[in-house]
Amino acid sequence: MSAQHAQHTEGSSQPTVMIVGAGLGGLMLGILFERINIPYHIYERASELRALGSVMTLGPNILPVFEQLGLLEEFEGISAPCPSLDLYNSKTEKLGAIDLRGHKAASGYENFLFARPRLYELMRKQVPAHKISLNKKVVSTEEKDGKVFIHCADGATHEGEILIGADGAYSNVRESLYKRLDENGILPKDDLESLTIGYVSMVGVADPKNPEKYPQLKDNVAHYDQVLGDDARSWGLFSVPDNQICWMLSTQLSEAESKAQRFTNAEWGPEANEAMIKMFQDLPSPWGGKMADVFVDTPTHLISKVFLEEKMFKTWYHGRTVLTGDAIVL
Repeated sequence: MSAQHAQHTEGSSQPTVMIVGAGLGGLMLGILFERINIPYHIYERASELRALGSVMTLGPNILPVFEQLGLLEEFEGISAPCPSLDLYNSKTEKLGAIDLRGHKAASGYENFLFARPRLYELMRKQVPAHKISLNKKVVSTEEKDGKVFIHCADGATHEGEILIGADGAYSNVRESLYKRLDENGILPKDDLESLTIGYVSMVGVADPKNPEKYPQLKDNVAHYDQVLGDDARSWGLFSVPDNQICWMLSTQLSEAESKAQRFTNAEWGPEANEAMIKMFQDLPSPWGGKMADVFVDTPTHLISKVFLEEKMFKTWYHGRTVLTGDAIVL
């Protein structure tokens, strides 16, 4: 590893861990290693750390970790309890709801709704800045002599004892690992198959100029309102603290459309965002009016678009390499 990064102490029984990806998964690993004093370093391909995304929900399966880390109170300050997930048809007539109110009695924890950028900033503050390197796109990995190496697009090579691929759905760590395993004839055939069921999703966080227009923002609980359209489209609005409205648009693609999308995903720009917004702007909002009403109140830097596919890979580790998050389950 380069000198400015965490290094293995000679004679120490603790391994040096390299984490590829500074998303929520990579940051959580960094926080955990920081607390138990395990040497680690995070490598992020982007040139800056950006808090992207829209609404998220966390509940009893993960909140005990935040409590043990002493972060639960701060997390509750950026979120609101969500009593139900309400579903509507394309005419915004209510279809039903998933009741979450019994979860606290059963587990001791609420289900909370919040804006993903707020959680990202909370977690980013827990990891020392010098332990995250930017512009580190991994192009290949290798293992030899009891070490694991990552080779980056900038020409640098870094080494450690353990490598964790937390670099998302199109993980370069997974791609490199699977290539080696396939060349050695030990990769399951299922892991070579194409991803299935493609979705294009767009999300944003709006700051309405007139919050009084939305009575949902006055409540002490979060509102989760999702519309299931008739034509493979869905859209929704979600209230979070500080008078913000998270929104989500999604359309399912055919197999042919999914294949074509893989080649254009990296070419998305403002024009592609505008085209998708136009597809949804005249649709009815579950809170009244049209979806365009929240689009106009959304800063462009808080809008992101992603192509999603579904698959669960069988091989999540081999040798000194481990995959986590979207790198293994999409």
